[in-house]
Amino acid sequence: MDFNFTDEQEQLREMLQRFVRQDYSFERRREILESAEGFSREVWAQLAELGVLAMTLPTAHDGLGGNAVDTLVILDALSRGLLLEPYVSTVVIGAGVIARVGSTAQCAEVLPAVAAGTRLLALAHQELDTRYERLHVALRATETATGWRLDGEKTLVLDGGAADQLLVSARTAGGARDATGISLFLVDAGIAGITRRSFRTHDGRRAAQVRFEHVDIGHDALLGSAGQGLELIDLAQDLAIAALCAEAVGIMDVLVKETADYLKQRKQFGGPIGSFQVLQHRVVDMLMATEQARSMSYLAAHSINGEDAPTRSRQLAAAKALVGQAARLVGQYAVQLHGGIAVCDEVGVSHWFKRLTLINQSFGDADHHLGRYSDLMLAGSALA
Repeated sequence: MDFNFTDEQEQLREMLQRFVRQDYSFERRREILESAEGFSREVWAQLAELGVLAMTLPTAHDGLGGNAVDTLVILDALSRGLLLEPYVSTVVIGAGVIARVGSTAQCAEVLPAVAAGTRLLALAHQELDTRYERLHVALRATETATGWRLDGEKTLVLDGGAADQLLVSARTAGGARDATGISLFLVDAGIAGITRRSFRTHDGRRAAQVRFEHVDIGHDALLGSAGQGLELIDLAQDLAIAALCAEAVGIMDVLVKETADYLKQRKQFGGPIGSFQVLQHRVVDMLMATEQARSMSYLAAHSINGEDAPTRSRQLAAAKALVGQAARLVGQYAVQLHGGIAVCDEVGVSHWFKRLTLINQSFGDADHHLGRYSDLMLAGSALA
């Protein structure tokens, strides 16, 4: 595995880090956080102008033809400013799935608009009281003469309140927990019968409860083949996991630096508390956990384009488990070493810590993916 970035990727990283420093300060982020939508369309337009939204999209649809390593570079850089804009929901998950399985017409309609910053997407898969059960799909899609009719409800749709289109998993056959009979649809969020209730998550970002009541869509809304949507759900979650691992490592980098700097400045008993060996050991533990997580984030990025889906999912489960464990350690140590100020809203550490906590919980926490990794290992051994 090549751990070196190309010159272009290094330039991309430097450009985005400069963007965060100059245009996305902590104060600016707090203003955006309190806005009605919870993100800035002005910043989104800037990202489009910089080519960030087009970076990983196919060249045939106004993209720049990048790959998952480019996504890693982008999220590592943007994570340092804790950007609130829906990059993962729209570009990584939504456009990522459509680019791989969408029809020619779907790709031609959606991907150039995403690259231009005029189309927002969101994945609507999770349902009430299902936690991380990927098979649980009760929302029903009934075939009609003109297409499909959707009835049901989705919850925790990340960035779903602002999305122009939703990637909706629906049951076209079988029971609520059957592996077959799940389909994925691309649905305009503003059509009749869809109601959305947006709410703020623990880290300040937005998610939505989305209800579908007799929502009629055409046959052309189907992504891929009817009844084969579970593979697409797995792909969407794997894309999200690789991206979140990269974001988590960027945040951990910041917390290690901020914590080390704070220990040099905070004085107690006549000297900086950073001179205490036990606290130095804590910072070393944070650094080691971050570097281990970085290696797994590289593995996750390189695994995305693997042809063998079970192997890809197994490697990404391992990455999410280890990165989640590292995020928990780094976040908790950063709060402990900063003391009481670390939980104040005016201090950046509290926001980085909350975002790390949500990253661990999103698309399966460390414990969930540790179990999933072992299950996939057993399944692979049985096939062998």
